[in-house]
Amino acid sequence: MKIVALAGGVGGARFLRGLRDALDADPGLAHSTLTVIANTGDDITLFGLRVSPDVDTLLYTLGGGIDEAQGWGRAEESFAVQGELAAYGVQPQWFALGDKDFGTHIARSLWLGHGLTPTEITARLAERWGLPGRGITILPMTDAPVETHVVVERAGGPEAIHFQQWWVAERAETRAEKFVVAGLDRATPAPGVLEAIGAADLVLLPPSNPVVSIGIILGVPGVREALRGTPAPIVGVAPLIGGRPVRGHADACLRAIGVDSTAAAVAGLYADFLDGWLVDPGDLESGPYPDGMQVIAHDGPLLMSDRQAAARIARASLDLGLSVNV
Repeated sequence: MKIVALAGGVGGARFLRGLRDALDADPGLAHSTLTVIANTGDDITLFGLRVSPDVDTLLYTLGGGIDEAQGWGRAEESFAVQGELAAYGVQPQWFALGDKDFGTHIARSLWLGHGLTPTEITARLAERWGLPGRGITILPMTDAPVETHVVVERAGGPEAIHFQQWWVAERAETRAEKFVVAGLDRATPAPGVLEAIGAADLVLLPPSNPVVSIGIILGVPGVREALRGTPAPIVGVAPLIGGRPVRGHADACLRAIGVDSTAAAVAGLYADFLDGWLVDPGDLESGPYPDGMQVIAHDGPLLMSDRQAAARIARASLDLGLSVNV
């Protein structure tokens, strides 16, 4: 089976690790391939280096090098370089990069300087983490530089700040008025993205942020049209439980675009192509779901509390995908 997933960072990465575990546990699906189309809209340049947080979280999680407690960054990390930068007064200090993590960003930036594309660089990084050997391919959504900015209201009037500043430094506590994605209108899908969608047997939307992760990928010209045109079933997993994100600030993002924080409202964002939607049992009656969409409740909390729980949720999404009529 050829599976394609659109994913952001922590939630998407944990779900996809559970998916790979679920596939490996089923002899009939163990040889399935997984192509991940990763959000690059929250990429940022820090300390002269190009950082791709969602891509790196996917690499580290699927490759076995993630800091499990926080869900991003490297396991058993140290911060000597960041400490030296702080001693020199180098800013910003609100985005902490570990010493091992710096290696990834130095390699990416070096290869960009040599003329390699983000797609080529991501493939090199994936090799280091052994992903091709597990049937996993990670594709950035585009090779074009794209950055998400947030317009917030300050005392002196509206101000546009990088998404990472809003998300990390301000913890999304400053009300977002709108999101502006620089470069998205000129972007094209990275090589292999549209082809993977067209050849898929199943397309999955993991529980990633619907606005600044999945929503940004869908904004790349041609991606949404490809999803509408693929013959494969498309199913997703709701990123909210009881109207609240398990982690992160998806509710603040939804508020900025005028969408209610409910599993039903999020499903409506994908109504033009989504066939099935897996929700928490308590959210089955959260509101009217789009006509024609098969909505089912998971047989327990839709919470990836550990790796085994993530595998069970992923298996349920697989089963939903195999059962829907397209």
